[in-house]
Amino acid sequence: MLDLWQPHAGLALSAILLTSYLLGVVHGITPDEHTWPITFSYAIGSYSSRRGLLVGLLFSGAFTLQRAIASELAALALIPALTHGWEGYLVYIVVGVAMALAGAYMLRTGRLLHLELPRLRHQVVVAHERATDAADLPRAPRPWMALVHGFVAGWGFGAFALILFTVMVPAMHSIAFGWVPGALFGVGTTTVQAAAGASFGWVSRRLRLSPEAAVRAGRLTSGRTLLWGGILFAVAGAFGLLVPGVAGLSLATGLHVHNLDQIGLPLVLVMVIVLGIGVGTLVHETRAARAASGGVARSQPGAPS
Repeated sequence: MLDLWQPHAGLALSAILLTSYLLGVVHGITPDEHTWPITFSYAIGSYSSRRGLLVGLLFSGAFTLQRAIASELAALALIPALTHGWEGYLVYIVVGVAMALAGAYMLRTGRLLHLELPRLRHQVVVAHERATDAADLPRAPRPWMALVHGFVAGWGFGAFALILFTVMVPAMHSIAFGWVPGALFGVGTTTVQAAAGASFGWVSRRLRLSPEAAVRAGRLTSGRTLLWGGILFAVAGAFGLLVPGVAGLSLATGLHVHNLDQIGLPLVLVMVIVLGIGVGTLVHETRAARAASGGVARSQPGAPS
């Protein structure tokens, strides 16, 4: 029987390959700080299940390439040179800066940069302040942004990477195939993240708003999640480098599922960025748009899916 919690050495080749893939599926499902915030951010601003699917595929495809490269480095016994304990926090900073720059690119007007969350800001919504002309509409995320984020974020090493590099890769029969477990792990993650991206894109189409208002709400959510989430990532990374002992503190949950077995900095980042900033902004902007229009305007037929 396969053990996804603590796989042991000596597995048959078929078990190694299947375990690598299933670990990737679990990685894609659980709240991982290197996948969900970025997939949510780009997909929710796509206003299309098809484009959301593309975002998930691009991000996870780049992540798969990185994991394949890292697995081969592990096969060549080079991974230990890259894992001294502080690299994960450095990746936080790099990912955070990239996210913040992408968010700032989308929120091209200064008025769009402020963060609005439910109950944090009470204001009278005036229709002309919710105008959706070209000057006020945030930019759409570019596909290459998801590619860059997927490749960079993959260099964060957690429990899944540890299993891959210390159990799965050494069990391969040849150094030439050391990349295979990482590639299959990435494919497993892609299976989930592509579906998640399509789902997030679908959500942005079902806000019961006019197409213009829905696009604006989705892109604002995307841009603000990237900007403020990126800032949080960078701050968390700097905090980890300065006081790693405190940043590494966690509370055991008793669940034998990686990413859910501990409540620590990674899980807190996911919850704050996706649920706090992302979902909070989406709810706020949707309500504001409905109030501005004086009611609910359903999406018109013929919009891209």
